[in-house]
Amino acid sequence: METFFVRYRNLVVLLALLVAQIIGLAMQVHRTESGRMSFDRRDGGGVRLIRLWANALVSPPERLIHSTGQGVGSLWQNYLDLRHVRQQNQDLEKTVDRLRLEQAALLEDARQGQRLQGLVSFQEKYIYKTLPAQVIGASGSMQSRVFYLDKGADEGLRRDMAVITPDGIVGKVREVFPHSAQVLLINDQTSGAGVILETTRTRGILRGNATGQPQIVGIMADNRIKPGEKVLTAGGDEVFPRGLPVGVVEKVVPDPERDSFIQAIVKPAAHLDQLDEVLVITSTEARFPPDQQQDMATSETLKGAEAETENTQKKASEIMAERLPGLMDPNLPADQQPLNDSTPPTPVAHTPQPLHPDRFTPGAVPGAEADPQAGAAGQSKPAAPATSAKPRTDAPPRRNP
Repeated sequence: METFFVRYRNLVVLLALLVAQIIGLAMQVHRTESGRMSFDRRDGGGVRLIRLWANALVSPPERLIHSTGQGVGSLWQNYLDLRHVRQQNQDLEKTVDRLRLEQAALLEDARQGQRLQGLVSFQEKYIYKTLPAQVIGASGSMQSRVFYLDKGADEGLRRDMAVITPDGIVGKVREVFPHSAQVLLINDQTSGAGVILETTRTRGILRGNATGQPQIVGIMADNRIKPGEKVLTAGGDEVFPRGLPVGVVEKVVPDPERDSFIQAIVKPAAHLDQLDEVLVITSTEARFPPDQQQDMATSETLKGAEAETENTQKKASEIMAERLPGLMDPNLPADQQPLNDSTPPTPVAHTPQPLHPDRFTPGAVPGAEADPQAGAAGQSKPAAPATSAKPRTDAPPRRNP
């Protein structure tokens, strides 16, 4: 090492002086923001050249170290430290699936609650007694359109009871079991219901066709029947009460079997393919709301008060009749007394005869009324002159002029 410094002493000294001079210049020179060099220290905002050199010398290693640390940290966090992430993902997937099922159940409960609320509201306003039931199954055949209810004979269901919804009629009970019942829809080919058109008042029979559409058969061709006319129950089939909505006429087609008849295809008011809850009419006796029942009770009370007043007046009249003995006949029973006898008077069979002969009516025969035979015989005799009659004693005397 000493040989190197001794041999290159002059060169080393020159290099040292050169470096010292460069460092001195760098400490004195400032680099402004515009990029030019300046020796004026009062020029603010500049950076010394030696700082720029030092920054340029130190920054690459620092940047390299920093990037390497970030890469190692990211590798550790994203790949090496993920021992439980797979299990967490599985747990989260299970939680998401459970929440989706709960959400679907809540939505279904909310929809069912809305349907039940509408059903209960309709049941409260409906005049007949009904029983709510849940649809639990269908027939599974396209030819037989029936479904099953969760109510049966133990709950009071009987055959041929009407099944309805707040929208319209659905069908009738065909078979009854202890805890379930089978309902025949109105769009089945074997069903039947008496209906009437609201505007034209045309009556017909509603039954299903081969495609599962309700249609009205047995009606004469009428140009007044148009699509859109409402169809109601007629009430003559002893199953559906009168006036329940059935649907609207969708189109009118000619009857293929009879020339002078037509068939009206009906769009049902109830959603026959989306039934969940229905009402079964268990009694057709009128059932009134509480306010109407209160009004009826009030009217019955008023009628009772009027009847009591009438009885009081009748008793008063009986008391008055007892106090008036001239109006009572002791030989007649109480219900035949003149005050109580309401029967019409019996007409007289013969005309009553006068007690004295009529001598003042012109053409009258004296004594004819008293003795009909004498009157008949007297018609053949001439009438006595008027002078032979006895003068009236009560006539005033005549004055001579």
